[in-house]
Amino acid sequence: MKIVLLCIISFLTIAALAQQKSVLFIGNSYTAVNNLPQLTRDLALSLGDTLIIDSNTPGGTTFNAHTTDAITMSKIAQGIWDYVILQAQSQEPSFPPAQVSVDTYPFAEQLVNAVRNANDCTIPLFFMTWGRQNGDQTNCASYSPLCTYDGMQARLRESYLEMGDDYNAEVSPVGAAWKYARDNHPGFTMYSIDGSHPSIYGSYLAACVHYVAMYKKSPVGASFITNLPAGDAAILQQIAEDVVLDSLDTWGIGRADVVSNFTTNETSLTINTINQSTNATNLLWYWGDGTTSSSLGDTTHNYTNSGTYTVSLVASNGCTSDSVSTSILISNLGVASINNLESLYFNKNQLTISFKTEGRRTLSIIDLTGKTIAKEDVYLLKYQKHIDISAGVYIVRIEGENKTYSRKIMVR
Repeated sequence: MKIVLLCIISFLTIAALAQQKSVLFIGNSYTAVNNLPQLTRDLALSLGDTLIIDSNTPGGTTFNAHTTDAITMSKIAQGIWDYVILQAQSQEPSFPPAQVSVDTYPFAEQLVNAVRNANDCTIPLFFMTWGRQNGDQTNCASYSPLCTYDGMQARLRESYLEMGDDYNAEVSPVGAAWKYARDNHPGFTMYSIDGSHPSIYGSYLAACVHYVAMYKKSPVGASFITNLPAGDAAILQQIAEDVVLDSLDTWGIGRADVVSNFTTNETSLTINTINQSTNATNLLWYWGDGTTSSSLGDTTHNYTNSGTYTVSLVASNGCTSDSVSTSILISNLGVASINNLESLYFNKNQLTISFKTEGRRTLSIIDLTGKTIAKEDVYLLKYQKHIDISAGVYIVRIEGENKTYSRKIMVR
């Protein structure tokens, strides 16, 4: 038997506001009740942020129906959104996987594709909803997980996370936060009288979760609490922080963001950089000596003078950018490799050096001012020592075989 939808219609509408940094809410009555878009906007404003909102939320609407809804598709096609929040009909993602794969996923993908066709930089954000107060009794006999709230919630979570992963989108885990509230604060009335739609507690929690998902910062301390008791609103704010900020990777939040990162090694007046950035299509290097260069891969830069330089990398992809900097010590000592050096690494204040053969070498640890912190002769194949030094950048220098090897270490 194919499970059927029970559509509960709400006639609430949300007026489109003038657009700036903006979000489009696509959903149905779960989004419309208590005017969730406006709650989210007011919450953001009270935290010093701006959120311009628009929506299309006809009661009971499925993803399938939204793909042929002229209002939905025309709003998406405007291409002016930072986020498009996509909320499915409240039951359909909880149905058996085989049914969801036919009735829900293809249309979720169509909506995501429409969002990206309108603007590559817009982030599709799936709105994970909550299980009904006592499960979905209408369909319990056909699919046992729906007989309880926990079973229905588990299926909703699974389906929304699969949509996020499959379509490289992000997930606003309202349902996960809702479960935390139910489990830990049973005195909160999260549902309206029908046991399905949200009370103001439920909608305010949803607004807090959406805020964290979009701004990637905590709503704790927001002065806007609608008509909730201040203490209860503070608890809901904290739940949103705990559920979302502590698990951004779980929800795929920031999965498309550019992250700038690199490592270096230095020999004589040359620095070699190893790019470890993610999602970047352009890299701009600032070498600290007044010069710059652009390269997508690993690169090399030659300095004319010894000294301490700040090397910075700005990574971008046309939508977002990120930067990172590090200080390096460049010396014209003419360092070269020691043939018998096998490895050198530093971890948790433990310096470990391995050589291929035994022999006398002199080990020095030098700070960036040139002061020698430690110095001793090393004879064994493997040298290990706990080094109790303050946080900072140091140079490990090994002298032997008429050659010198230097390497920077970072103490945190």
